[in-house]
Amino acid sequence: MAKKNPLARFEGNPIYAGIKDQLGIIIGLVLLCIFLSFMSPVFMSQRNFFNVLRQLSNNMFLSCGMLMVILLGGIDLSVGSTMAVTGCLVAGFMTNNGMPPMAAIVLALLVGLLIGVINGGIIASTGIPPFIITLAMMNIGRGFARLYTGSKTISIDNDFFAYIGTGYIGGVVPTQVVYMIVICLITALLLNKTKFGRNLYATGGNRQAAEFSGINTRFITFLVFVFSSLMASIAGIILASRMFSGTSTAGTSAEMDAIAAVVLGGTSMSGGVGGLFGTIIGVVLIAVLSNGMNLMGIDSSWQLVVKGIVIIIAVLIDYFKKAKAS
Repeated sequence: MAKKNPLARFEGNPIYAGIKDQLGIIIGLVLLCIFLSFMSPVFMSQRNFFNVLRQLSNNMFLSCGMLMVILLGGIDLSVGSTMAVTGCLVAGFMTNNGMPPMAAIVLALLVGLLIGVINGGIIASTGIPPFIITLAMMNIGRGFARLYTGSKTISIDNDFFAYIGTGYIGGVVPTQVVYMIVICLITALLLNKTKFGRNLYATGGNRQAAEFSGINTRFITFLVFVFSSLMASIAGIILASRMFSGTSTAGTSAEMDAIAAVVLGGTSMSGGVGGLFGTIIGVVLIAVLSNGMNLMGIDSSWQLVVKGIVIIIAVLIDYFKKAKAS
């Protein structure tokens, strides 16, 4: 008589499937946490736990947008500069123009959406590789932020705006954590429960086949880049709130952290394969890695080297997985 698999009853459960698919990176995350707890007694403290949550929230916003872009088989290098643009604008609107916080936030979000409309419109209508268009937009956005601020920091003195990025719900849970949960739920619903999500996976998996089946791949491409810029705009505004200022250097290299998190989470750079659960684990891993290196006093230049190596490892893993499957 064959032995019954004790885990058989979990087959088909999406959470179990996600854990099973991402078991390797989950084990790596656990081992990293154990190592850092020995290297720094501060690492496991409650205060540091909330610090990590705050630090990873911005990358979570970016990664939700980047996940969709990479599922499409593209890349968005402009998200870091979009953060800078929206953060500087919301600060300037309030400090220099005397706008109320909500009006400043809405206008800054609209500018961020415009960046996504330009990116998505050009890429969808011309077929030019996203790398080229978003690289150009990255430079335009960073240059605009410097011109707007005069390469200076614009300070913000507004209690309501400060609460957005530094407040607590019930005196315990940081507001950023609440935003992060909401954004993750929205992203999960879009990817798994809507026609848009199904069409996105189909387009990323095989664009030509998707077009033959009647999917408007250009419109899907357009929406994906608009969503990515929206996520970057939200991240930029929350970062400005947390820093009490807008600066043109905000979001520098943020696109690298988002790409690393998405790829580490098992999303294929060629598109069509991946999911939010893996991306969340990837974001947590990147945040824990950065936090641990800061606690250990590792130079920021070496931190960039380590993150670059992590990206290469993740891409190689993806390459060998595809090679084995084929």
